[in-house]
Amino acid sequence: MAPNRGIVHFKEYNVEDSNVELIGNFELSKTDPDNSKLLPDIYFYLGAHTSQDEAGTAAYKTVELDAFLHGAATQHREVQSNPSAEFLALFPRVTVRRGGVASGFRHVELADGGSAPSTPTLLRVFRHPASSASSTADAMVVYEVEPTWRGLDEGDVFILEEGAKIWVWQGRACSPIEKAKTAQVVHDMRLDKRAEVEVLSQTEPRSRVVVKMLGGGDEDGFGELRAERPVVGVSSKAAAEQENRRRRLFRLSDETGQLQFGLVRDAGDAISRSDLDGDDVYLLDSCGKAIWVWEGQNASSAEKTMWLRAAQGYVRRLQDEDPNRQAYLTPIAKVREGSESPAFLRAIEVMCAAGHGG
Repeated sequence: MAPNRGIVHFKEYNVEDSNVELIGNFELSKTDPDNSKLLPDIYFYLGAHTSQDEAGTAAYKTVELDAFLHGAATQHREVQSNPSAEFLALFPRVTVRRGGVASGFRHVELADGGSAPSTPTLLRVFRHPASSASSTADAMVVYEVEPTWRGLDEGDVFILEEGAKIWVWQGRACSPIEKAKTAQVVHDMRLDKRAEVEVLSQTEPRSRVVVKMLGGGDEDGFGELRAERPVVGVSSKAAAEQENRRRRLFRLSDETGQLQFGLVRDAGDAISRSDLDGDDVYLLDSCGKAIWVWEGQNASSAEKTMWLRAAQGYVRRLQDEDPNRQAYLTPIAKVREGSESPAFLRAIEVMCAAGHGG
């Protein structure tokens, strides 16, 4: 049986039910029906244009949900530009639309009863960079991008909604799986409206019509077409730099009467579970692969409330030290004493690669 899942959406200060299309912030929880123990995960998803109010409300509600689950949940902060492989594995397909829920899908009624976007809509379909992971071998992302010919990339497939017609533009280097997944997306789109569909390969002369519909001139689009993907992943260079990040352990504590965040173990120091005190909250930088927050069972309310802010502040500091590091893409997850995930237990005990410290 598949795990049970639920999704809520944070719009301004309100919590609303949601479908699985990603437009903003989401939390999910799951249980293992074959195990009597609740094994929840809460995924805290931040859209690229999430307001501070929405992010704050989501963080507050995450604390409430965790309390409802008796603190047993593993919490994960996800960012739109680099969702984790575990998060993508929850969905057969992730669709990210521009403009959020308030903008809707910008459809207008046609005389024949169908519908069409009031402006051209361009969707980019591609395998997510995390697809190399076995759990997300076919993780596909459908991402709405700026409707311009400069946004085309010959390595992916694009869907253009223009009036009552859907155009599929296949880049010359796109993969067979991307073509197949795009066909599924178009099929689902046709369930909502009657629309003619035309599929064009970049190698066909007629594919020029899509370039022109996206504002290109007679001389545009003949050379190599490349556009940066909106879901960037961590570049190989940045990944290598993050691997070189020191393994460090920090403590968040108010035992002195003031909340303080300080270094407990630095690079070269051995780190183990025995370093964790149940009266406090700890942050483990696992060699740049992930940032783990461990919450002691007897941690104070202030310590429990401030864990996310402390983790985000640490990431900002790393990013300020080296703007090219891409530290902002580092996954952040939180576990509670007594309900640690296997991934955390591996992170706290396993040493970094030789020469990387810790």
